[in-house]
Amino acid sequence: MLNRFGQSIPPLLLSRRIKLLSHKKTALAACGLVMALCFLALSAIWYYAAGRPAPWMAMAFLIGYAAFFMGTGVNQLVFSTLQGKLIPARRRGRLMLCANVLGAIVAITCAAILLKHWLRPGNTEFTWIFGFTGISFALSACTGLFLVEQRDAYSQATQGIGGIFRSAFNILTTDTNFRRCSIVAALYGSSIMLMPHYQLLGRQAVPGYESQANDLSVLTFWVIVQNAGTALFSLVAGPLADRFGNRLVLQVLLLCLMFAPITALLLSQSNSTLHHFYPVVFLLVGPMPIVIRTLNNLTLELSPRAEHPRYLGTLNLCLSGPVVLSPLIGLLIDLFGFSVVFSGTSLIILLSWLMTFRLYEPRHHNST
Repeated sequence: MLNRFGQSIPPLLLSRRIKLLSHKKTALAACGLVMALCFLALSAIWYYAAGRPAPWMAMAFLIGYAAFFMGTGVNQLVFSTLQGKLIPARRRGRLMLCANVLGAIVAITCAAILLKHWLRPGNTEFTWIFGFTGISFALSACTGLFLVEQRDAYSQATQGIGGIFRSAFNILTTDTNFRRCSIVAALYGSSIMLMPHYQLLGRQAVPGYESQANDLSVLTFWVIVQNAGTALFSLVAGPLADRFGNRLVLQVLLLCLMFAPITALLLSQSNSTLHHFYPVVFLLVGPMPIVIRTLNNLTLELSPRAEHPRYLGTLNLCLSGPVVLSPLIGLLIDLFGFSVVFSGTSLIILLSWLMTFRLYEPRHHNST
């Protein structure tokens, strides 16, 4: 919930300020720096704790986590706004492909070499994990300053917090094409709630789970598989988006994601050998970040450039809305088991997929 709150409310509240910035790259660098400082602070806390957590560290972690995702939410909003400003619509799929494939190669390499070493059973080195992540975000922040960006000169009256939310509501009520995109995003957002439960279900499927409950090394391979899935699906999604538009990409990816919960249930059966293939589930959830990026790209094409921050902020609010129910999902799993919740989520993703056929595709109405 802290994750999705940070990636929805702060970006919406700051959308006007981002619009009025003459150069967005400064905000991109600032957000990257905030993200870096959050992880470097966590690394320092763990270092001085000498690997022996104190009770107050739980609260410090949650505060750092919340601050990090507020920075992440604004960072993604600024990045998408800059993409709409600097990258032509028919090349955004290529950008997504290059970023995801190169990012996956780096992530897989780091996970295989570094994370595997830092997540050894009985010797988890969070100081290095947090520190390396913080340094990576700092380098990312520095690269933003090298963007070649023309000056913007927009103006907009002050709205206040209430006015910002009313403006978002007005977009949804007056812009039919964007409203349909937001409905797809809201329905898809329900699948995000399952991410921690995929891991729990998978760890329970691992033989000897009880004796390995504190062993996080099994997560390393799942991280590698998920990043590989993101890269593989990007190889398809990028060219499809540039040639045929973002609607087709959403239709393909949501169809794959619909089978992820059902596959997790089938492969986690303890009375068979199928649990050995459970990492396939993380291959199937690899498209999740691609779907979010594709929804952002579609929003860029549906909205005027001057209003990109406001539309993107509203989209993120709709995308994150279902995550408010995350505690309820955990309760339902406790009461009824994984089967009911995972099957229900597949049906919701199916509804999201069906809604994509009502989406407006700008590529079909604009040849430029």
